[in-house]
Amino acid sequence: MKTHILGLRSLHRVVGITVLAASLSAGAAHAQNPSLGADVVGLIEQARLNNPAFAVDRAEAAAARERVEPAGALPDPTVQIELMDFTNTMRGGSTTLIPGEVGETRYRIIQSLPGWGKRELAANAASARADQADANRDAAWRNLAAEIKIAWLRYYAADREAALNRDGLALLQSLEEITLSRYRLGLLPQQAVLRAQREITSQRLALVGIEQRRRGMASALNALLGRAPGNELALPQDPAPLPQTLILTDLVERARATNPMIAAEDRGIEAARIERDRTWRDRYPDFSFGLTNNQPRGGDQSWDVMFEVMIPLQQSARRAREREATLMVTAADAKRAAAESKLLGELGSAYATYASGRETLQLLRGTLMPQAEATRDATRAAFATGRVDFDTVLEAERQLVDTRMAMLQADVDTRMALAELEKLAGDMP
Repeated sequence: MKTHILGLRSLHRVVGITVLAASLSAGAAHAQNPSLGADVVGLIEQARLNNPAFAVDRAEAAAARERVEPAGALPDPTVQIELMDFTNTMRGGSTTLIPGEVGETRYRIIQSLPGWGKRELAANAASARADQADANRDAAWRNLAAEIKIAWLRYYAADREAALNRDGLALLQSLEEITLSRYRLGLLPQQAVLRAQREITSQRLALVGIEQRRRGMASALNALLGRAPGNELALPQDPAPLPQTLILTDLVERARATNPMIAAEDRGIEAARIERDRTWRDRYPDFSFGLTNNQPRGGDQSWDVMFEVMIPLQQSARRAREREATLMVTAADAKRAAAESKLLGELGSAYATYASGRETLQLLRGTLMPQAEATRDATRAAFATGRVDFDTVLEAERQLVDTRMAMLQADVDTRMALAELEKLAGDMP
């Protein structure tokens, strides 16, 4: 049996060396970039510059803004060259396509002019769509920032879970020493020593899994930052304290006023209404002006002026387009109402999660944690004097570790709900 105990202790050393090597490798990589990853602010700034998806949103919004000026510009003029009697039948010559050597050459320039107010409405519609693209870009940024906050919180949770695991491992190792010393004195059975060593092995194996999860969270963060998955991040610092009070009615008002998705739908309504007005303006004709220079072969040149009016005869097609534009306004209004309803539903759900998390944290910190610590201290003191067995001490240690893990999970869940609230209603004061 003593040989078996020594074998278990050798396994402890092997697992411990694996964890230590992983920790040293991570520490060396951290030295290359000591600050990025320590808090979420630096990560968000990094993503603003390097996230490829957000770069697409920025470029598309800028492209939409560049469409405003062309939308209200005049159409390009057209130039015509007309070769009259190019076969030279009237003059008895040969066929040619050279200007000046045909019967008559005409040079004409034509400028189209949209009807009154059409250019202004087209420019206003393009401006509203550009504003909508800006709002969509802002909404995409809020979503990306929330993703980064949540990913960083998971990275932070894995790091703190590893720290709690190491603390628990240290406690179990101290218990192992006490158990071994009492076993040598014949005060404890061999099963207690084996039980302690099994618990230590399980704790070390769990630590390996936690470290793997932490590296996975770091890779997810790197993907959001536009970095290679193998790039290491700094160890996370403690986040800022949670806000003391959040009032749901205030959050609802802020969300309605500042949420970019609502702003995008408002701009969509504006664009649809302008397009409807522009469609109605199609009832009125467009115009064209032309200036022609006539150069007959062997004769004097002359000038002509042309005025052209488009006759709006296709009334059935025009009325269909007008009905379409009116229905698009109705659809835009409905989309805005649906977006607001979805926003308020998500806001209410996030607020309920946040409030529940705050209450859970208060109970864990104020009641359960002191009780678990007092129970642990009492059982360890009783174990030292032989009044309780090893299983009782182990159960008390487990309760304390479980309580700390529950506090960590409640804190992370609450902060994730806060990140969702910030995405919907803006940063908390």
